[in-house]
Amino acid sequence: QVQLVESGGGLVQAGGSLRLSCTASRSTFSYYDMGWFRQAPGKEREYVAAIRGTGGMTYYVDAVKGRFTISRDNAKNTVYLQMNSLKPEDTAVYYCAARWGSTWPPPSSYPYWGQGTQVTISS
Repeated sequence: QVQLVESGGGLVQAGGSLRLSCTASRSTFSYYDMGWFRQAPGKEREYVAAIRGTGGMTYYVDAVKGRFTISRDNAKNTVYLQMNSLKPEDTAVYYCAARWGSTWPPPSSYPYWGQGTQVTISS
């Protein structure tokens, strides 16, 4: 089991920024591709971003491209999601997820998930 814990969520005004963190429990963290997902009230979970185990490749959905940046610090077993120019439609519970890296772009099915952190953007 890979345990993931997100932090950094909160209430921010539109146009502001947040940096989400997700820390994994395993020392083999660098072998896992990491993803960020979000789920807004009444909506399905959606892909946000992903990063390769080495950090050399990233993926973003169009809705966040240019505003969000995914990164990782393997020495800290942590993946980050820097969110800038936040919009009310970014309001959601954000989840980090991990999968053993084998394909790229990564599929949307991840076996390991964090508990989620609430991000609320006020207009």
